[in-house]
Amino acid sequence: MGKNKVRRYRLNNVQVQKLGLEPNESNRYRLSKEQEIELLKLKDNFDFKTETKTNDYKPKQNIFTAVSPNGGIMNIETYCKHYGLDFDKVRSFKLVSHTGIPFYNIAFYEEQTDNHLNIDFDNIFKNKVTPIKYEANYFGINEALFDRLVYTDVHIGMNCNPDGYSLYGGVWNEETLNNRLTEMIQFTLNKKKSNELHIHELGDFMDGWDGETVRKGHELPQNMDNQKAFDVGFNFKVKLIESLAPFYDVITCVNICDDNHAGSFGYVVNQAFKSFIELRYPQKVKVINQRKFINHYQVKNRTFILTHGKDGKNLKFGFKPILDTKQIEKINNYINEHYLRTKDSIIEFCKGDSHQDIFDCSTSQTFEYLNFPAFSPSSNWVQTNFKKGKSGFYFFNYHEKTKSIHPFTFKWKN
Repeated sequence: MGKNKVRRYRLNNVQVQKLGLEPNESNRYRLSKEQEIELLKLKDNFDFKTETKTNDYKPKQNIFTAVSPNGGIMNIETYCKHYGLDFDKVRSFKLVSHTGIPFYNIAFYEEQTDNHLNIDFDNIFKNKVTPIKYEANYFGINEALFDRLVYTDVHIGMNCNPDGYSLYGGVWNEETLNNRLTEMIQFTLNKKKSNELHIHELGDFMDGWDGETVRKGHELPQNMDNQKAFDVGFNFKVKLIESLAPFYDVITCVNICDDNHAGSFGYVVNQAFKSFIELRYPQKVKVINQRKFINHYQVKNRTFILTHGKDGKNLKFGFKPILDTKQIEKINNYINEHYLRTKDSIIEFCKGDSHQDIFDCSTSQTFEYLNFPAFSPSSNWVQTNFKKGKSGFYFFNYHEKTKSIHPFTFKWKN
């Protein structure tokens, strides 16, 4: 530790002017040699002090090598996992290799403080989001390991009857969307068996951007502009959590952000939601916005492999609703690559996209293959090319070796 003594004078503006200087902050502290001599002559009339500045030199920290045991360079996610660092809090990183020992220079997001306590959330959103309140008592029910809510393909902004002549009609707007949200929240509370909730949203949350899918070249009939769709989508997500948060101790939300309709627009909505809701409930709610086409999450003795089923760029044909040998091989490759196959773990591969309600728990001996129905009604294109279809969501209670399955189907309303 070294010390560097610096003589600095604290002058008021009148004293600075007497020295013939401009009365600004800089001149109150910095003097030339001649001015210092003049000052010493007048020192009886001036207040001054000598400050001691201390230069602290931190000892060199241990460097974690980025070289993996097999000799290659670890990616940032593997690096964080290897050294017990929180990858979700990585703000930026750079691989430093010129030192002889390659390592990552990482900047982390700062720890959450209590600043949120000074924010009047209720006043900010009083005209936007009103949480649904219930008189029934849903507290203290903890008979299951955890609960799980799964919904997909909300397609906010979709116009399912653009010219008034679609085969089965239908209305899909902000009002009908929120009516279904209310039903989903009430059903969730009615089936609640744990104080821990996992919410998985499997993609295509937004219908498109500027009337096209994220892939472009595929025009979509829509009844909202981008700004309106953003507001409706954001409010949907916030209202869901605001309504359920009083009844759960822990809520984890996973949102798929690589799909063929919403893409970057879906990520923007979900990231805004994440920023707000984690500030609102820093100890209760965690949001994970999945940007990989396929990723997995382990909860207790369950492993959930989540995907929309079709991505925003590479796949011409996504995962089919019915398993075939090629799909089984692809999923097994993913399971083996990430060492997910253990004696006690049960693996569920979960997808949306197909808008079909098909659970296959027997074709593969390794994993369950679960297709979830769309939250939205069928588009005009689906009605014309396929059928009227049905829409809904699923709720689960997970126990040590079993799970209770609760499907919900929305009524078709013209």
